[in-house]
Amino acid sequence: MSTLKVSSLLALGMVLTAVTTVGILAKSTMDEGAFTIRKVEEQVVLYTIHRGSYDKGGVTIGGLFALAGQKGITPRGPVTFVYLNNPQHVSSKHWLTEIRIPMDKEALKLAGTLGEMTDVKALPAMDVVVATKPEGQADPGPIYESLTAWVFKEGYVGTDGPWETFLTNPTTGNYAQMKTEIMMPIEKLTPHKE
Repeated sequence: MSTLKVSSLLALGMVLTAVTTVGILAKSTMDEGAFTIRKVEEQVVLYTIHRGSYDKGGVTIGGLFALAGQKGITPRGPVTFVYLNNPQHVSSKHWLTEIRIPMDKEALKLAGTLGEMTDVKALPAMDVVVATKPEGQADPGPIYESLTAWVFKEGYVGTDGPWETFLTNPTTGNYAQMKTEIMMPIEKLTPHKE
């Protein structure tokens, strides 16, 4: 089995574990039409690693926007959280999230200069499967569960941890009132040839 496939399967295992992070494994009411595959174009992001509870990320997000202003780089899209570990296995003070803000390409001139946990990087284009968490839904667990099941059923494998892009202001701290897009980077499984 290729290194890419083994890595993909390991990443998928991490994603499956992360699906249980909400503390429930309830049956989902989402139908299969709720998921779409989208091509995310190559992008440049300003990012930092946030350690702690997700609801404390507002200060970190504010700091990223302030840093962008200080460095003269321009945000180009909504904030995204990339979940790096499983909250079921560590306490909330140790949760790790990569918080990303898309930037103009000029921001790449700062890559490698901002620090150990905060920097600028280019992300390659990739396919993601997308589901929407509507405003008013506090628990995204059923969405993650259905999304993961759909990925398997359709013959894909997750290639990275799940992302959540905030379509409403993520600094308010009221997750239930935020509309988000939950995404999982995917790749089509191909039959193994020996």
